[in-house]
Amino acid sequence: MTSDSSFDIKEIFRLLPHRYPFLLVDRITEVVPGEYIKGYKNVTINEPFFQGHFPDRPIMPGVLILEAMAQTGICFAIKTEPKLLEEKLFVFAGMDGVRFKRQVVPGDRLDIELHLEKRKRMIWKMAGTAKVQDEIACQATLMAAMTS
Repeated sequence: MTSDSSFDIKEIFRLLPHRYPFLLVDRITEVVPGEYIKGYKNVTINEPFFQGHFPDRPIMPGVLILEAMAQTGICFAIKTEPKLLEEKLFVFAGMDGVRFKRQVVPGDRLDIELHLEKRKRMIWKMAGTAKVQDEIACQATLMAAMTS
């Protein structure tokens, strides 16, 4: 398959039900439906979670890094199978092999890449990484389930 062009926040709004402050994907830079997706999140000091995590040493929570990866995965699934946008809602179904290797702090750009490992009926399994300047911040295998 050939790569689709990148798309911006307007298309992300169309694909995802998430909105501020919980939308954690800023742009998709590349997607090959059925194979992989690449996107990013610009991490800024005005993110609401930095008020409490941690005020004197702001670090992006690991669960939110995983959520950014999951949201990127939902964009991938819908670009792979567009009819899903009208029929289904995707929810986080699980994660395996999660490893955090580097802290993510304000000013970082979190680059996310996911590859489809397996799809069986209502479950999508994707493996990938979230990196800052080519250094792995998180790696994980994520599962998403479609609900009606």
